[in-house]
Amino acid sequence: MPANQIVGLLPGDIFVHRNIANLVIHTDLNCLSVIQYAVDVLKIQHIMVVGHYGCGGIKAVLNGDRVGLTDNWLRHIQDIKQQYTAHFEKISAEKEQWNLLCKLNVIEQTINVCQTTIVQEAWAKNQKLAIHGFIYSLKDGMLKDLGITIEHVAEIAIKHQEAIKTLLQEYYE
Repeated sequence: MPANQIVGLLPGDIFVHRNIANLVIHTDLNCLSVIQYAVDVLKIQHIMVVGHYGCGGIKAVLNGDRVGLTDNWLRHIQDIKQQYTAHFEKISAEKEQWNLLCKLNVIEQTINVCQTTIVQEAWAKNQKLAIHGFIYSLKDGMLKDLGITIEHVAEIAIKHQEAIKTLLQEYYE
């Protein structure tokens, strides 16, 4: 589904960058160029990191599937999975593990956007800029706020911790 339809905007009203598994890698000049143009030239005030349930890249990591050159790209997702291994071991349903990793990835990529020099410099200049994390359901078309919105460098660590805590509580209640 086109991003503008998800948020109810007309074509051209939203600037979009997409890649496999929704990764924000600090050496990906394509992604960084998109962020830089949006922040510095277009003066956007919101960046939405939007992952989706059922992501094939995340499924490949969960299953340990080999997908060729893309394995190198997906290594970043493997790192997230390893960081939260204890939580995955407590969840028996494969679909729930898949959903959890999709959400964890959005939270981690939201943090990665915040840590780019582009966003850091915008905030240093007091430019109004908020970074948000959402997950989209292809099944029902619902967009869910993952409770991570960051508007200043000083919020990164606490908002990250709060979003992870809230997310993990969903799986233990």
